[in-house]
Amino acid sequence: MSYLHMTPNVAIAVAAVLGLLLIATAIAWPQRHKKEELWLRTRTWWVIVLLIAASIALPSWVPVALFGLISFLAFKEFVTLMPTRRADHRVLFWAYLAIPIQYYWVSVGWYGVFIIFIPVYMFLALPLRMVIAGETQGFIKAAGTLHWGLMVTVFSLSHAAFLLALPQEVNPLAGGDGLLLYLLLLTEINDVGQYCTGKLFGKHKAVPKVSPNKTIEGLLGGVIITTLVAVIAAPYLTPLHWHQAAIIGCVLALAGFAGDVTVSAVKRDLKLKDSGSLLPGHGGVLDRVDSLTFTAPLFFHMIYYLHY
Repeated sequence: MSYLHMTPNVAIAVAAVLGLLLIATAIAWPQRHKKEELWLRTRTWWVIVLLIAASIALPSWVPVALFGLISFLAFKEFVTLMPTRRADHRVLFWAYLAIPIQYYWVSVGWYGVFIIFIPVYMFLALPLRMVIAGETQGFIKAAGTLHWGLMVTVFSLSHAAFLLALPQEVNPLAGGDGLLLYLLLLTEINDVGQYCTGKLFGKHKAVPKVSPNKTIEGLLGGVIITTLVAVIAAPYLTPLHWHQAAIIGCVLALAGFAGDVTVSAVKRDLKLKDSGSLLPGHGGVLDRVDSLTFTAPLFFHMIYYLHY
Protein backbone atom coordinates (compact mmCIF):
# COMPACT_ATOMS: atom_id res chain seq x y z
CA MET A 1 0.00 0.00 0.00
CA SER A 2 1.37 3.42 -0.95
CA TYR A 3 2.40 5.92 1.71
CA LEU A 4 2.75 8.87 -0.65
CA HIS A 5 1.21 12.23 0.11
CA MET A 6 -1.21 13.99 -2.23
CA THR A 7 -0.23 14.06 -5.88
CA PRO A 8 -0.65 17.42 -7.66
CA ASN A 9 -3.80 16.18 -9.42
CA VAL A 10 -5.41 15.13 -6.15
CA ALA A 11 -4.42 18.43 -4.51
CA ILE A 12 -6.00 20.37 -7.38
CA ALA A 13 -9.17 18.28 -7.15
CA VAL A 14 -9.39 18.87 -3.39
CA ALA A 15 -8.89 22.61 -3.97
CA ALA A 16 -11.69 22.55 -6.56
CA VAL A 17 -14.04 20.84 -4.08
CA LEU A 18 -13.16 23.41 -1.41
CA GLY A 19 -13.85 26.16 -3.95
CA LEU A 20 -17.31 24.74 -4.66
CA LEU A 21 -17.93 24.53 -0.93
CA LEU A 22 -16.94 28.18 -0.54
CA ILE A 23 -19.50 29.12 -3.20
CA ALA A 24 -22.15 27.05 -1.43
CA THR A 25 -21.26 28.73 1.87
CA ALA A 26 -21.56 32.20 0.29
CA ILE A 27 -25.05 31.25 -0.92
CA ALA A 28 -26.14 29.69 2.37
CA TRP A 29 -24.73 32.36 4.72
CA PRO A 30 -27.29 35.14 3.98
CA GLN A 31 -30.12 32.62 4.44
CA ARG A 32 -28.76 30.96 7.59
CA HIS A 33 -31.63 32.21 9.78
CA LYS A 34 -34.44 31.50 7.30
CA LYS A 35 -33.08 28.18 6.08
CA GLU A 36 -31.35 26.80 9.14
CA GLU A 37 -31.17 23.22 7.84
CA LEU A 38 -29.34 24.37 4.68
CA TRP A 39 -26.81 26.24 6.82
CA LEU A 40 -26.35 23.25 9.13
CA ARG A 41 -25.81 21.01 6.12
CA THR A 42 -23.19 23.38 4.73
CA ARG A 43 -21.30 23.58 8.03
CA THR A 44 -21.31 19.82 8.35
CA TRP A 45 -20.02 19.49 4.79
CA TRP A 46 -17.01 21.61 5.79
CA VAL A 47 -16.20 19.16 8.56
CA ILE A 48 -16.63 16.14 6.27
CA VAL A 49 -14.58 17.57 3.38
CA LEU A 50 -11.75 18.83 5.58
CA LEU A 51 -11.60 15.53 7.44
CA ILE A 52 -11.38 13.51 4.23
CA ALA A 53 -8.90 15.93 2.64
CA ALA A 54 -6.64 15.81 5.70
CA SER A 55 -6.79 12.01 5.85
CA ILE A 56 -5.82 11.42 2.21
CA ALA A 57 -2.91 13.85 2.61
CA LEU A 58 -1.53 11.55 5.33
CA PRO A 59 -0.20 7.96 5.06
CA SER A 60 -2.82 5.65 3.58
CA TRP A 61 -3.55 3.85 6.86
CA VAL A 62 -5.19 7.09 8.07
CA PRO A 63 -8.06 7.19 5.53
CA VAL A 64 -8.42 3.40 5.92
CA ALA A 65 -8.84 3.91 9.67
CA LEU A 66 -11.26 6.78 8.99
CA PHE A 67 -13.46 4.53 6.85
CA GLY A 68 -13.24 1.87 9.56
CA LEU A 69 -14.60 4.44 12.02
CA ILE A 70 -17.35 5.42 9.56
CA SER A 71 -18.33 1.76 9.18
CA PHE A 72 -18.39 1.35 12.96
CA LEU A 73 -20.62 4.40 13.44
CA ALA A 74 -22.94 3.38 10.58
CA PHE A 75 -23.25 -0.19 11.89
CA LYS A 76 -23.84 1.09 15.43
CA GLU A 77 -26.67 3.29 14.13
CA PHE A 78 -28.10 0.34 12.22
CA VAL A 79 -28.02 -1.93 15.28
CA THR A 80 -29.55 0.80 17.46
CA LEU A 81 -32.45 1.16 15.03
CA MET A 82 -33.14 -2.56 14.75
CA PRO A 83 -35.04 -4.48 17.41
CA THR A 84 -32.71 -7.15 18.84
CA ARG A 85 -33.17 -10.11 21.19
CA ARG A 86 -31.33 -10.40 24.51
CA ALA A 87 -29.69 -13.53 23.12
CA ASP A 88 -28.12 -11.43 20.34
CA HIS A 89 -26.08 -9.18 22.62
CA ARG A 90 -23.09 -11.53 22.68
CA VAL A 91 -23.46 -12.13 18.96
CA LEU A 92 -23.10 -8.38 18.44
CA PHE A 93 -19.58 -8.60 19.87
CA TRP A 94 -18.64 -10.90 16.98
CA ALA A 95 -20.27 -8.52 14.51
CA TYR A 96 -18.37 -5.50 15.87
CA LEU A 97 -15.14 -7.49 15.92
CA ALA A 98 -15.58 -8.08 12.18
CA ILE A 99 -15.08 -4.36 11.50
CA PRO A 100 -11.39 -4.01 12.48
CA ILE A 101 -10.66 -7.42 10.97
CA GLN A 102 -12.22 -6.41 7.62
CA TYR A 103 -10.24 -3.18 7.56
CA TYR A 104 -7.07 -5.05 8.47
CA TRP A 105 -7.42 -6.98 5.20
CA VAL A 106 -7.82 -3.61 3.48
CA SER A 107 -4.71 -2.19 5.16
CA VAL A 108 -2.54 -5.10 4.01
CA GLY A 109 -4.15 -5.22 0.57
CA TRP A 110 -5.16 -8.89 0.89
CA TYR A 111 -7.92 -8.94 -1.72
CA GLY A 112 -8.62 -12.69 -1.54
CA VAL A 113 -9.64 -12.61 2.13
CA PHE A 114 -11.11 -9.08 2.00
CA ILE A 115 -13.65 -10.14 -0.60
CA ILE A 116 -14.95 -13.22 1.28
CA PHE A 117 -14.48 -12.48 4.98
CA ILE A 118 -17.91 -10.93 5.65
CA PRO A 119 -19.98 -12.55 2.85
CA VAL A 120 -18.70 -16.06 3.73
CA TYR A 121 -17.00 -16.33 7.12
CA MET A 122 -19.22 -13.92 9.05
CA PHE A 123 -22.23 -15.38 7.23
CA LEU A 124 -21.29 -18.69 8.86
CA ALA A 125 -20.01 -17.37 12.20
CA LEU A 126 -22.99 -15.22 13.25
CA PRO A 127 -25.67 -17.92 13.08
CA LEU A 128 -23.24 -20.38 14.71
CA ARG A 129 -22.89 -18.03 17.68
CA MET A 130 -26.68 -17.74 17.80
CA VAL A 131 -26.96 -21.53 17.90
CA ILE A 132 -24.56 -21.61 20.82
CA ALA A 133 -26.77 -19.07 22.61
CA GLY A 134 -29.64 -21.52 22.18
CA GLU A 135 -32.43 -19.04 21.36
CA THR A 136 -34.51 -20.16 18.35
CA GLN A 137 -37.34 -17.62 18.57
CA GLY A 138 -36.69 -15.00 15.84
CA PHE A 139 -33.50 -16.81 14.75
CA ILE A 140 -33.87 -16.25 11.00
CA LYS A 141 -34.81 -12.58 11.32
CA ALA A 142 -31.93 -11.85 13.72
CA ALA A 143 -29.32 -13.64 11.58
CA GLY A 144 -30.50 -11.95 8.39
CA THR A 145 -30.68 -8.50 10.00
CA LEU A 146 -27.16 -8.60 11.45
CA HIS A 147 -25.58 -9.99 8.32
CA TRP A 148 -27.37 -7.48 6.08
CA GLY A 149 -26.20 -4.68 8.36
CA LEU A 150 -22.58 -5.86 8.12
CA MET A 151 -22.83 -6.19 4.35
CA VAL A 152 -24.16 -2.67 3.89
CA THR A 153 -22.23 -0.69 6.48
CA VAL A 154 -18.93 -2.59 6.56
CA PHE A 155 -18.40 -4.79 3.51
CA SER A 156 -19.77 -2.29 1.00
CA LEU A 157 -18.04 0.77 2.49
CA SER A 158 -14.72 -1.05 2.86
CA HIS A 159 -14.53 -1.20 -0.96
CA ALA A 160 -13.98 2.56 -0.94
CA ALA A 161 -11.00 2.14 1.39
CA PHE A 162 -9.57 -0.75 -0.65
CA LEU A 163 -9.12 1.65 -3.58
CA LEU A 164 -6.11 2.93 -1.62
CA ALA A 165 -4.53 -0.52 -1.78
CA LEU A 166 -4.59 -0.74 -5.59
CA PRO A 167 -1.19 -0.50 -7.36
CA GLN A 168 0.03 3.08 -7.75
CA GLU A 169 1.68 2.43 -11.10
CA VAL A 170 -1.65 1.78 -12.85
CA ASN A 171 -2.80 5.29 -11.96
CA PRO A 172 0.47 7.24 -11.57
CA LEU A 173 -1.10 10.71 -11.80
CA ALA A 174 -3.37 10.28 -8.77
CA GLY A 175 -2.98 6.78 -7.29
CA GLY A 176 -5.50 5.27 -4.91
CA ASP A 177 -6.20 8.70 -3.40
CA GLY A 178 -7.43 9.89 -6.78
CA LEU A 179 -9.71 6.87 -7.20
CA LEU A 180 -11.19 7.38 -3.74
CA LEU A 181 -11.71 11.08 -4.34
CA TYR A 182 -13.29 10.34 -7.74
CA LEU A 183 -15.75 7.91 -6.16
CA LEU A 184 -16.69 10.32 -3.37
CA LEU A 185 -16.98 13.24 -5.78
CA LEU A 186 -19.33 11.40 -8.14
CA THR A 187 -21.43 9.97 -5.32
CA GLU A 188 -21.97 13.35 -3.67
CA ILE A 189 -22.38 15.27 -6.95
CA ASN A 190 -25.09 12.78 -7.83
CA ASP A 191 -26.88 13.38 -4.52
CA VAL A 192 -26.72 17.16 -5.00
CA GLY A 193 -27.64 16.94 -8.69
CA GLN A 194 -30.67 14.77 -8.03
CA TYR A 195 -31.81 17.05 -5.21
CA CYS A 196 -31.43 20.30 -7.17
CA THR A 197 -32.93 19.09 -10.45
CA GLY A 198 -35.72 17.39 -8.53
CA LYS A 199 -36.55 20.65 -6.75
CA LEU A 200 -36.45 22.65 -9.99
CA PHE A 201 -38.09 20.29 -12.44
CA GLY A 202 -39.51 17.37 -10.47
CA LYS A 203 -43.11 16.44 -11.26
CA HIS A 204 -43.25 12.65 -11.49
CA LYS A 205 -42.62 10.61 -8.34
CA ALA A 206 -40.04 7.87 -8.78
CA VAL A 207 -40.80 5.72 -5.71
CA PRO A 208 -43.66 7.51 -3.90
CA LYS A 209 -44.22 4.80 -1.28
CA VAL A 210 -40.56 4.73 -0.26
CA SER A 211 -39.26 8.27 -0.77
CA PRO A 212 -41.97 10.75 -1.83
CA ASN A 213 -39.46 13.53 -2.58
CA LYS A 214 -37.58 11.50 -5.20
CA THR A 215 -38.64 12.28 -8.75
CA ILE A 216 -37.87 10.83 -12.16
CA GLU A 217 -36.68 14.26 -13.31
CA GLY A 218 -34.32 14.45 -10.35
CA LEU A 219 -32.97 10.99 -11.11
CA LEU A 220 -32.35 11.87 -14.78
CA GLY A 221 -30.76 15.18 -13.80
CA GLY A 222 -28.43 13.36 -11.42
CA VAL A 223 -27.47 10.87 -14.13
CA ILE A 224 -26.65 13.63 -16.63
CA ILE A 225 -24.68 15.77 -14.17
CA THR A 226 -22.78 12.81 -12.69
CA THR A 227 -21.89 11.45 -16.13
CA LEU A 228 -20.54 14.82 -17.25
CA VAL A 229 -18.45 15.24 -14.09
CA ALA A 230 -17.21 11.65 -14.44
CA VAL A 231 -15.94 12.30 -17.96
CA ILE A 232 -14.35 15.66 -17.05
CA ALA A 233 -12.59 14.42 -13.90
CA ALA A 234 -11.49 11.00 -15.18
CA PRO A 235 -8.22 12.06 -16.93
CA TYR A 236 -7.00 13.78 -13.76
CA LEU A 237 -7.93 11.20 -11.13
CA THR A 238 -8.27 7.82 -12.85
CA PRO A 239 -6.86 5.64 -15.65
CA LEU A 240 -10.32 5.53 -17.28
CA HIS A 241 -10.93 6.39 -20.92
CA TRP A 242 -13.73 8.88 -21.54
CA HIS A 243 -16.25 6.24 -22.66
CA GLN A 244 -15.47 4.09 -19.61
CA ALA A 245 -15.90 7.13 -17.38
CA ALA A 246 -19.25 7.93 -19.01
CA ILE A 247 -20.55 4.42 -18.34
CA ILE A 248 -19.26 4.46 -14.77
CA GLY A 249 -20.80 7.89 -14.15
CA CYS A 250 -24.17 6.68 -15.35
CA VAL A 251 -23.98 3.45 -13.32
CA LEU A 252 -22.93 5.26 -10.15
CA ALA A 253 -25.77 7.77 -10.50
CA LEU A 254 -28.31 4.94 -10.71
CA ALA A 255 -26.58 3.03 -7.91
CA GLY A 256 -26.51 6.10 -5.67
CA PHE A 257 -30.24 6.52 -6.16
CA ALA A 258 -30.77 2.83 -5.34
CA GLY A 259 -28.67 3.06 -2.18
CA ASP A 260 -30.52 6.17 -1.04
CA VAL A 261 -34.00 4.70 -1.48
CA THR A 262 -32.96 1.33 0.01
CA VAL A 263 -31.91 2.96 3.27
CA SER A 264 -35.06 5.13 3.05
CA ALA A 265 -37.10 1.92 2.88
CA VAL A 266 -35.42 0.69 6.06
CA LYS A 267 -36.20 3.95 7.88
CA ARG A 268 -39.77 4.01 6.59
CA ASP A 269 -40.25 0.44 7.80
CA LEU A 270 -39.10 1.59 11.24
CA LYS A 271 -41.14 4.83 10.98
CA LEU A 272 -38.05 7.05 11.29
CA LYS A 273 -37.00 10.20 9.45
CA ASP A 274 -33.25 9.95 10.12
CA SER A 275 -30.95 7.16 11.26
CA GLY A 276 -29.37 9.43 13.89
CA SER A 277 -28.38 12.99 14.77
CA LEU A 278 -24.57 12.91 14.72
CA LEU A 279 -24.31 15.07 11.57
CA PRO A 280 -26.33 18.31 11.94
CA GLY A 281 -28.48 18.97 8.89
CA HIS A 282 -27.87 15.48 7.51
CA GLY A 283 -29.10 13.19 10.26
CA GLY A 284 -26.96 10.19 11.06
CA VAL A 285 -23.88 8.63 9.49
CA LEU A 286 -26.04 6.05 7.73
CA ASP A 287 -28.08 8.89 6.20
CA ARG A 288 -24.89 10.38 4.75
CA VAL A 289 -23.35 7.15 3.39
CA ASP A 290 -26.54 5.54 2.07
CA SER A 291 -25.63 6.20 -1.59
CA LEU A 292 -22.01 5.19 -1.02
CA THR A 293 -23.05 1.75 0.22
CA PHE A 294 -24.11 0.95 -3.35
CA THR A 295 -21.64 3.05 -5.36
CA ALA A 296 -18.45 1.95 -3.56
CA PRO A 297 -18.53 -1.79 -4.42
CA LEU A 298 -19.78 -1.15 -7.96
CA PHE A 299 -17.06 1.42 -8.70
CA PHE A 300 -14.36 -0.75 -7.15
CA HIS A 301 -15.22 -3.83 -9.18
CA MET A 302 -15.70 -1.93 -12.43
CA ILE A 303 -12.32 -0.20 -12.21
CA TYR A 304 -10.68 -3.38 -10.90
CA TYR A 305 -11.99 -5.30 -13.90
CA LEU A 306 -11.07 -2.61 -16.41
CA HIS A 307 -7.57 -1.71 -15.26
CA TYR A 308 -6.29 -3.95 -12.48
